[in-house]
Amino acid sequence: MPEPLLRLSGLEPFVLTKDIPFVNVGERTNVTGSAKFRKLITNRDYATALDVARDQVENGAQIIDVNMDEGLIDSKQAMIEFLNLIAAEPDIARVPIMIDSSKWEVIEAGLQCVQGKPVVNSISLKEGEEAFIEQASLCLAYGAAVVVMAFDEDGQADTFARKTEICARAYKVLTETVGFPPEDIIFDPNIFAVATGIEEHDNYGVDFIEAARWIRQNLPHCHVSGGVSNLSFSFRGNEPVREAMHAVFLYHAIHAGMDMGIVNAGQLAVYDQIDPDLREACEDVVLNRTPANGGSPTENLLDLAERFKGAGREEKKRDLKWREWPVEKRLEHALVNGITEFVDEDTEAARLAADKPLDVIEGPLMAGMNVVGDLFGAGKMFLPQVVKSARVMKQAVAVLLPYMEAEKEGGRDTAGTILMATVKGDVHDIGKNIVGVVLACNNYEIIDLGVMVPPQKILEVARERKVDIIGLSGLITPSLDEMVHLASELEREGFDLPLLIGGATTSKVHTAVKISPRYARSQAIYVTDASRAVGVVSSLLSKTQKQPYIDDIRSEYAEVAERHERSERAKERLPLAKARANAKKIDWTDYKVETPSFFGPKVIENWDLAEIARYIDWTPFFRTWELKGVYPRILEDEKYGEAARGLFADAQAMLQRIIGEDWFAPRAVVGFWPANAVGDDIRLFQDEGRKDPLATLHTLRQQHSKRKDSPNVALSDFVAPEGTPDYVGGFVVTAGPEEIEIAERFEQVGDDYGSIMVKALADRYAEAMAEMLHERVRKDHWGYGRDEGFAPEELIAEPYRGIRPAPGYPAQPDHTEKRTLFALLDAEATTGVTLTESMAMWPGSSVSGLYIGHPEAYYFGVSNIERDQAADYAERKGMTLEDVERWLAPILNYNPNEASSIAAE
Repeated sequence: MPEPLLRLSGLEPFVLTKDIPFVNVGERTNVTGSAKFRKLITNRDYATALDVARDQVENGAQIIDVNMDEGLIDSKQAMIEFLNLIAAEPDIARVPIMIDSSKWEVIEAGLQCVQGKPVVNSISLKEGEEAFIEQASLCLAYGAAVVVMAFDEDGQADTFARKTEICARAYKVLTETVGFPPEDIIFDPNIFAVATGIEEHDNYGVDFIEAARWIRQNLPHCHVSGGVSNLSFSFRGNEPVREAMHAVFLYHAIHAGMDMGIVNAGQLAVYDQIDPDLREACEDVVLNRTPANGGSPTENLLDLAERFKGAGREEKKRDLKWREWPVEKRLEHALVNGITEFVDEDTEAARLAADKPLDVIEGPLMAGMNVVGDLFGAGKMFLPQVVKSARVMKQAVAVLLPYMEAEKEGGRDTAGTILMATVKGDVHDIGKNIVGVVLACNNYEIIDLGVMVPPQKILEVARERKVDIIGLSGLITPSLDEMVHLASELEREGFDLPLLIGGATTSKVHTAVKISPRYARSQAIYVTDASRAVGVVSSLLSKTQKQPYIDDIRSEYAEVAERHERSERAKERLPLAKARANAKKIDWTDYKVETPSFFGPKVIENWDLAEIARYIDWTPFFRTWELKGVYPRILEDEKYGEAARGLFADAQAMLQRIIGEDWFAPRAVVGFWPANAVGDDIRLFQDEGRKDPLATLHTLRQQHSKRKDSPNVALSDFVAPEGTPDYVGGFVVTAGPEEIEIAERFEQVGDDYGSIMVKALADRYAEAMAEMLHERVRKDHWGYGRDEGFAPEELIAEPYRGIRPAPGYPAQPDHTEKRTLFALLDAEATTGVTLTESMAMWPGSSVSGLYIGHPEAYYFGVSNIERDQAADYAERKGMTLEDVERWLAPILNYNPNEASSIAAE
């Protein structure tokens, strides 16, 4: 018998084990709780609504709550459409869904759409046992877990006695009458506001906490959840007090047994870092106890609240009292706070007091970095701050190095040696560099081979330097095949080093299914981000933990691979002929579009760095530094806000230098051609005569089975067929190669923070140029959007007509289409941007793509394709099937190595 644990799933499983103390349910896809999401759903802007869901998952939500209860929309239809769209987005659909509604018909509609094992929120006894049993039985039949509200025929439970009575009754009915698995029952005993001034409300916090404790002790295997924000409703507008109340409440509620809840994890204070007076006042209120100084808990908290209103939002005054501390504490303070101003003199003072220069490194400097590592691991420091700490450490070591060389000291012992590289054909390295800095901060020696590193060099250096671990990074999809190849080479040459896999296109599923089976001597391990790297490396280099850790990973990856195989077998795919028959149907009868102002390529010159900066989307910049949130709200985020504000200030300072000193030399080329769709391809012509085909852009069509009227789309569907004049554009932009030299200058002086910052800003410049040029195209060069009046910050939401899909991205996953685009634009000569053998653009801060102008055009993902389309595509492109399969490997819904006939159309 398996252990009775709550087991949920999207595309990936989620098991609530004892190792997970609290499950955070993402709440922003709830129209009743998010005004932004409600507006998107009301306006049927499902594409942007999906981004909200995606942000929830990226920000760490283990479950996402979807609620469509809004009076002005058809809640049932909205639930169906949104869940169907989520199903086609693997990065969202991987987590379980909580189907949330007060209307049973909406819940049931959602249950009929959602994949995996969801949670229903909620059912209760409010309409009596008969209705409760019926709904619970249907949830059981659909295979869903349930949230059960402490609510019966007499209303919501507000006291401990009522909460436990209703939950016990519901538990008995569910387990004995319905046969519901107790581990799939989640009780919500109702969190109500405290400190309202009404005496009857004073014990609400205690009642919930004690009810949670009672439920976990007396109702075996079930769980406890709640909506935490209700607790602090009396203090709305005073966020520091609210977050302190939530942290105090959760501290006690989680200890009592609450293991799930809807709470904004980004707005939680760290319990032991709350101001002692505020924490004690919150405890008095939450636990309804008499304050030490007498009086009322509510009145005391109200009096204290004024002190903290707006706290953390004012600029801190410079405090140099720490300069009076002993030198060891000064160095620790400088490391933790990233202060380089005094590090030279403090390091020298420490050297003079030490027996040897090496003692300073192994003593106060490593002690300080250990503090940094502990704070980062505990979520009390964030990535930009850690990278600044590394800058302080490097500056201190630079002071000591001449003395160490003079004494002919050997290097200090390290915790292990890690080789890192961006694989052959790939030029992106920001994420790799960040991971390297974080590991170096934890006393690991890092050998960074840079970008576009061939596998043989990785193997040679690994053998020569006797490294302990190899780490591979990649951003573009061809890098996935390079990683598989390298794993095979490691196996062939007898290596047994752990292999770390990371980068934007990588995933646990790909690592488990494609890479891990090729490297049986050791283990390939997917690392999600820099914050996880230290724990993974520590386990792999521990004599006692290594083998159990690898055994656990192997077992987990075997399950992941098996589930993936089952999932792929279960997915219904259409033969190519049927998918084409279900193409997007556009009425081209009266279609007319503006004629571009020129045909062929045109170089766009005289870029103003200050003007480009106005078009920067800052949200991805913060994500580069693993600060999750949307700009500008992230600057006021209670968890990330302080780190985000410091990072943003540094970025603005560097931005001013970039602009003032002309660090970058942006380049761009844009072109337009008469075009028509021919089947799944787009044919381009020299001129309006349309007699001499110039080139063909090949597109791929969705083949997954669609519900109702949803089409199987290809990009060619949005271009007019022969006989109707239409046009397609293309572009390449780059911030320029200057970023590489500038980043190297920062690295040479030990400033990894500055090096990563300049690369991150160069990336933002390239994306801003793409946005800015697209606006010029719509208003000027093509002209179909002359009347647009959007501000630069509004363009981020893509409110305009037309799209700019890029080869290698979901709507056209084939990177080799860049060859055609670059040839049409003569991009290498006009911009200096080149393509690597894996079709990555160099410099990395470059963007390319197409312009399609039809009003109904939208972005989509091709997802997986079948052998019949791969073969058809190969024939259209004049490539061998094997070559097409190599480039499209990540989206093939079959194993190219298996002998199989092409599916008949």
